[in-house]
Amino acid sequence: MRTAKFVTPALLFSVVTASSIAMVAGSASASDAAAGNVYYVAPNGNDSAAGTQAAPWASIARAQAVAKAGDTVYFRGGRYAYTRANSACSSQTARVDAITLNKSGSSGNLIRYWAHPGEKPVFDFSRMRDNCRIKGFNVTGSWIHLKGLEVTGVPQNNNRNAESWGIWVSGNNNIFEQINTHRHMGTGLFINGGGGNLVLNSDSHDNYDRRSNDKPGENADGFGSHYTPAGRPANVFRGCRAWWNSDDGFDLISTYSPVIIENSWAWRNGYVPGTTTPSGNGAGFKVGGFGREYDARAVKHTVRFSVAFLNKAAGFYSNHHPVANDYFNNTGYGNHPSFDMRGINSSGASVGRGNLRNNIAYTGTLLANMNGTTASHNSWNLGVPLSDAQFRSVSTSGWDAPRQADGSLPVLPHLRLAADSALIDKGTNVGLPFSGSAPDLGAFENDGR
Repeated sequence: MRTAKFVTPALLFSVVTASSIAMVAGSASASDAAAGNVYYVAPNGNDSAAGTQAAPWASIARAQAVAKAGDTVYFRGGRYAYTRANSACSSQTARVDAITLNKSGSSGNLIRYWAHPGEKPVFDFSRMRDNCRIKGFNVTGSWIHLKGLEVTGVPQNNNRNAESWGIWVSGNNNIFEQINTHRHMGTGLFINGGGGNLVLNSDSHDNYDRRSNDKPGENADGFGSHYTPAGRPANVFRGCRAWWNSDDGFDLISTYSPVIIENSWAWRNGYVPGTTTPSGNGAGFKVGGFGREYDARAVKHTVRFSVAFLNKAAGFYSNHHPVANDYFNNTGYGNHPSFDMRGINSSGASVGRGNLRNNIAYTGTLLANMNGTTASHNSWNLGVPLSDAQFRSVSTSGWDAPRQADGSLPVLPHLRLAADSALIDKGTNVGLPFSGSAPDLGAFENDGR
């Protein structure tokens, strides 16, 4: 029997604080839900109605005009279709919004835009014909919580732009929970300038920018976090999945505040969705970088307990980042390579950058640009021969299975350690909870599930 062992409170505080910022807000908002007003929106509603369950509104714009901090707006199931933006295109390269959320809640009193329990509201932008760059949702407000919404189909209607976006976020301290964003001509969820946001238990997939002026497929990531100024709280991605996006799964290029990615999966990125036709860059997790330029303002990002497999390029990629990111307890399988730690120094030369502990790299190409990194207690450091027998399953199918009732990732046997695996207890303490005498290697601590 394995006994639980936990790190000291001081160490645990140091690694968890940044990722808990938005979680605290989420807990407070849930407890306050009954205190605020409750409104309803439905596809067959009427914006002249009362906004009650019996007489719902028709649009999120009408709901935002009334909702205030602490209120909850429930969206009934069905399709909310958009054909034009809420402003005109001033040029073919201008940016317009279908939905603008610019009213803020407050700490502990978020404004909640939630799917009605057990129902699926779908925001469909595929019929929009605005001849410029389009944002499906433009979230400029702060302390907002979106939950259970499906967002799909934002187009590009000319070839003069790099991409459009499913959800664009420039506000702070927002929560995006159980969002399914897909089939956009650009990134599914794109944080640009906002800090302290939590993207929780959300999926972004099948995004492909076939009209990009760079080249088809070059700019459609699953999730992005970019351009946040220094000093803001970390943006956090927890329990998220990104697959079959034509560019990268997760992209953190050009941001000056930290990003934490944890318990997340990225696979088959870098292809035309649903095919093996190569398209964009194809990293699972692209962790930083400033366009191959050295920038002294760079900060450390963290990826932990995450899985990358069958991506066209690297599973975990430092992308010329100027400082060493932390890569703890991740699993790379069948990537090219699984861990590419190409960084950059102040002279502009390529160097290895990264702190790697307790990771697994198996099949495909394993490693690149490791000179200069700090790496120990990884599968390639330990001299333990890897084989399929070390895992309960090495299947690459079924990772898009339905989530659990609370929105958390499905529990699969894939790439979890077998009960007798030589990789159990072979890690080192990096300040995160673990069971047994030492952490296991890889993304999944062997808990018997």
